[in-house]
Amino acid sequence: MKYDILVTYDVNTMDKEGRRRLRKVAKACEGKGQRVQFSVFECSVNEMQLDAFKDKLVRIIKPEEDSLRIYYLRGNREDYLEHYGRNTYIDLDEPLIV
Repeated sequence: MKYDILVTYDVNTMDKEGRRRLRKVAKACEGKGQRVQFSVFECSVNEMQLDAFKDKLVRIIKPEEDSLRIYYLRGNREDYLEHYGRNTYIDLDEPLIV
């Protein structure tokens, strides 16, 4: 089963360790989806990838200082999303022409 998810995070970057966690969370998300805002990623994963992805993210953050949210998106993208302004979305399931 495929899951379309929205991953959002807020990492405390007041110290060097926090900035390092922020980069690690962003890099983990970049490997699974595409950035749609500074700390927001749209991802498409299967069940096994989802479990490993969540586990990886939870191990990176510091729960006392950071926040991580995963929203499960249902249905077609057009049904759950209204977008205004510049749209840089790339449908990774469609053929990519360069």
